[in-house]
Amino acid sequence: MMKTFFGVRSLATCAVMVAACASLACGAEEAAKEGYEVHDMKRPQPPVVTPGAASTNDAPGQPPSDAIVLFDGTDLSKWKAGRTEEDIKAGKPEGPAEWTIEDGELVVAFGKGNLVTTDEFRDVQLHMEFWHPADITGKSQNRGNSGVFFMGMYELQILDNHNAETYADGMVGSMYGQYPPLVNAARPPGQWQTYDVIFRAPRYEGERVVKPARMTVLLNGVVVQDNTELLGPTKHKLLTSYPKTHPEKGPLKLQDHGHPVRFRNIWVRELKETPAPAARSAAGAKKPAAPANEK
Repeated sequence: MMKTFFGVRSLATCAVMVAACASLACGAEEAAKEGYEVHDMKRPQPPVVTPGAASTNDAPGQPPSDAIVLFDGTDLSKWKAGRTEEDIKAGKPEGPAEWTIEDGELVVAFGKGNLVTTDEFRDVQLHMEFWHPADITGKSQNRGNSGVFFMGMYELQILDNHNAETYADGMVGSMYGQYPPLVNAARPPGQWQTYDVIFRAPRYEGERVVKPARMTVLLNGVVVQDNTELLGPTKHKLLTSYPKTHPEKGPLKLQDHGHPVRFRNIWVRELKETPAPAARSAAGAKKPAAPANEK
């Protein structure tokens, strides 16, 4: 009898718990439809990410736990050889990455062409580190020239500009051919430089751009591009504009410009859309008092 009693009680308890859970789920669903209140406890918690560790000049740091590691110093499995438009038209097949790895660093192989990622991305946070030799020579654009292209189309310039001038919209930290950096935060050659970038792809409605691509860039921890609105894909000596059609995703590309540049610690995090803000006041909360001149 006791067994039956407790069995019945357990079933009843379970039924209550299931009903309560269903009610909470329903409440969260309704809250999402109506917009969340200020301080709404029904709003889902964000995922947990373990932060990485900072780099030093002697050693690369560690990426955060949700990063996609593109180069960790061991292999080029995340990269392949880039093809030019002429290669594509000629039907040239994709090939393996032909740059080299020395002491855990990715080294540009002159004449072997650009590298592109095997994966494609849209909105990302990118971290990468690059290096020019201390005895670098050359002037203007012939001084450690390379670049990182987002979606294979939008170039953030890489160049040695520590006490070395070039045109402002082509120096390190510039959106090539569009915007100079806010400041020149370049370290001397022979030291590792760091890019931390937030890239947002353009948004289209049909053939119309409703939100241009945007980029925020920190060079060595200093903001050099502040949510900069891009004019279109990178072009050389031409004022760019957006095409009528645009891919949803694209690869990251590293440029072979025939100059001595090394890379390390390259990773990305794919970014989601910013969550919607609170849409309404908390239940029962009083509305803010109107300003005196509106009473």
